[in-house]
Amino acid sequence: MMRGKGKIFVRFRNINIILFTAAFIVTAAVMYFAFDRVTNQISAQYAGRYAVSTALSLSSHISREIDNMTKSARSFAVTEWLRDEFNEDKKIRAFEEMRGIVGDLYSFNLYVGIEGSLNEYRVESGTGNGNIEPISVLSRDEPMDAWYFMCINSGRDYILSVDIDHFMQRKRVWIDYKVEKDGVPLGVICTGLEFSHVAGELFSHYDSNNMRGLIIANDGTILMDSSLMKDSDFLFDIYETNIKEEFSNAAVIRAIEKTLESHLVYNDAFHDEINTPAIIDISPGVYRFMTMTTIKHTDWSVVIFSDTTTLFDTTYFVPIIITVLALLIAFAISSSAANYRLIFRPLGKLDQSLNQLNEHSGELIYGTERDDELGHLSNTIQDLFNKANIDPLTGLYNRRFMDSSMERIMGLLSRAGGQLSVLMLDIDFFKRFNDTYGHEEGDLCLSAVANALSECATRLNDIVIRYGGEEFTVILPNTDTEGACKFAEKLLAHVIKLKIPHVKNDASEFVTVSIGITTRKVEHTQEFTEFLKRADEALYISKDSGRNKYTYLDF
Repeated sequence: MMRGKGKIFVRFRNINIILFTAAFIVTAAVMYFAFDRVTNQISAQYAGRYAVSTALSLSSHISREIDNMTKSARSFAVTEWLRDEFNEDKKIRAFEEMRGIVGDLYSFNLYVGIEGSLNEYRVESGTGNGNIEPISVLSRDEPMDAWYFMCINSGRDYILSVDIDHFMQRKRVWIDYKVEKDGVPLGVICTGLEFSHVAGELFSHYDSNNMRGLIIANDGTILMDSSLMKDSDFLFDIYETNIKEEFSNAAVIRAIEKTLESHLVYNDAFHDEINTPAIIDISPGVYRFMTMTTIKHTDWSVVIFSDTTTLFDTTYFVPIIITVLALLIAFAISSSAANYRLIFRPLGKLDQSLNQLNEHSGELIYGTERDDELGHLSNTIQDLFNKANIDPLTGLYNRRFMDSSMERIMGLLSRAGGQLSVLMLDIDFFKRFNDTYGHEEGDLCLSAVANALSECATRLNDIVIRYGGEEFTVILPNTDTEGACKFAEKLLAHVIKLKIPHVKNDASEFVTVSIGITTRKVEHTQEFTEFLKRADEALYISKDSGRNKYTYLDF
C-alpha cells in the first residue's frame, strides 16, 4: 500500500487557499500600480504631443511671416528705395510691392525704418500713394524705437519679441527683419502678429485648472500664458515676469533651470527645429508633468504643465482590473477541481506502479527524501535514469544518453544558427597500462581522467561522455574553433597534472591523452555522426603524430 497516499493533494489544497488569497491581494496591488505606471507613461506622451503641437502651431505662424518678410527684405524695389529714400518713383514702387505683401501677412500693416535718415514709415493695405510720408524719426533715446536699433545692430536676419503696438494700442508678436545690400544694412522692416489671436489659437483648448501652457524666451521670460487668457492686462499691456518667479516648488525650479540650460541656451541663435520634448515628473504638486520643447525659427520654447487625470485617467482601467480579478477567481476554483481529477488521482496510481522498480541506488534527484507520491516517483525515476544514462564507473553520461540527446541538441543549434564543437579523446596506450598495473588501477585511471574532464567542462551545456573503454567524447554547443582548441589545451594540462605513472607510455612518463577536434555551424541536414566521424579522424592523426596532443580538422 502507498505510504504517502493523498499527502500532496491535502497540502496542495490547504496551501493553495492561502497562496490564492495572498496572490489575489498582490495581483490587485500590482495591477493597480502597473496600470498607474502605464497611465503616467501615456500621460507623459500626451504631454509631449501637446508641447509639440503648440510649438508647431506657433512656428507655422512665424514661418509664414518670416517667408513674407524675407520676400520683402530681398525685394529689388524695397532695397532700391531704402538706398534712395527720396526718389518718389522708387518709393511708390516699393510701397505698392509692400502693400501686396501686407495682404499676405496675418497683420494689416508693417513698419519700415531707414538707416540713412532714420525715418520711420507705416505701410497699410489701404494706404494711397499720396500718404507715404514718414510718421516719425527714429531716436536711440526713445524706448519705443529700440526695436529698430536692436535689429540693425544684431548679427541676425530677424529678431522676435512681444511688445505693444502704440499706434494700434495692441500687444503683438513682432518680427523685425533687417534689410541689407551687399552686407550693408539699409534698414529694418517690421510686422506683428495679433497677440490675443495667436495666444488664443495656441491655448484655447487648455483647461487652466489642470493644464497650463507657456511660451518663454531663452532667458525664461514668460511671453504667453494660457492661465491669463482672460486677463486684459496680459493680453493688451506689457506683462513681464520670469518663469522661475512663478513657482515656489524647489523641484520645479531645479527642473526648469536644468531644462533651460539644456534646451534654451543656444549661443543667442534661433532653433533650427522642434526638439524632442523634455518630459519631467514634478509631482507632488498641482501638476504632474512639465514638458518643454523648442519652437522653430525662434529662441523661444513651449512649456506645458499638466495633470495626469487631465491627459489619461487611471480609472479607465478599473473595468479591466475587475474583469481580470474575476477571471482569476474563476480559474482558481476550476483549476483546483481539475488538478485533483487530472493530476493527483492518476499520480497516486502511477506512484504504486513505479514504486515496485525503485531500488534506491545512484545519485538522488530532488524529492527522493520525501515520504509521499513525489518521493516514491523521484527515487524510481532517479534509479532508472542512472541505469539508462550514467556510466557507473566514471559517473559520466554514457553513449546511450548521447545518442538520445544529440538529435534535440542539433535541432536547437540549427534553428539558432549555432556552432558545435566535438572532441574525441583516447587515453594513450591504455591497454599497456592495464597490462602493466592491472585492471583495478586501470579503473582508477579512467575515473581520474573522467574527473579531469568534468573539471574542464565548466559550462552548463557542456556534455562529457564515456564513449566506450578508454575513449571519451566532449560536446561543446555554441563553441567556435578557438574555444574548442583552448578547451583541449586545458584538458591536456589537467591530465598531465594528475601525474599518474605510465612507464609504457611512449609520449610521457605519465598518463596522457590524445584529442581530435572538429567544429562547424550546425545545419538541419546534418547528422551528429558526421561530427563524430570527423573528430575521430582528427584523433587518429594525433595518435599517429606522437600522441599527448590535439588535432583540429574542418569538415
